[in-house]
Amino acid sequence: MERLWHVEDGIRLPALVWRAGDGWRMASSAVLGGGIGERAWVLNAQVPHGYRRTDPARHLTALAHRAGARGDGVGLMTAADVTRCAHAADGGVEAAVTVGLGVSTWAASPQEGAAGPPAAGTINIVAAVPAALTDAALVNAVATATEAKVQALLDAGYDCSGTPTDAVCVAARAPRPGEEPHAFAGPRSLWGARLARAVHRAVLTGAAEEAA
Repeated sequence: MERLWHVEDGIRLPALVWRAGDGWRMASSAVLGGGIGERAWVLNAQVPHGYRRTDPARHLTALAHRAGARGDGVGLMTAADVTRCAHAADGGVEAAVTVGLGVSTWAASPQEGAAGPPAAGTINIVAAVPAALTDAALVNAVATATEAKVQALLDAGYDCSGTPTDAVCVAARAPRPGEEPHAFAGPRSLWGARLARAVHRAVLTGAAEEAA
């Protein structure tokens, strides 16, 4: 990922950009470019703690355009230090994770959820699979990456499943003419197993650095 800089509230902050280019399909929970579709880039921008803008998608779009990213893409944001992005690879799958665990929690909680836009994410996962996946397999891959994240947090000694604002983006190659996309990406499938190991290793590294 390429590192860029932007200024928010008078503070110089970094952002990471992956210029994937054509031929990629992504499934994401991101505020910008979320869902499933063809995407050409991923931006993970660091914002100040206490970020209060109510137009995060517009903000991310402006940052991406300023970085020269064109076409449809995925935009994530976090208050975590993106310069400490943790990387891991397994069998062609690559994962890049930014980790901040200042507000950790379990997913199932008696607290009521908020209806407004989420705050800036604190564990952002971006993973790339160099194979074609069906829509169902892409959704399966997001679940696999999330399961691997939780496993890594427990292995790192954290008593949580993540933070309330975690986000994930999984990219897979668009199918070529005549190519049959993989229909499964669960943790015991060919690509899902590689994805799980890469995400697990990246989150474990990021969590260890967070605790240091």
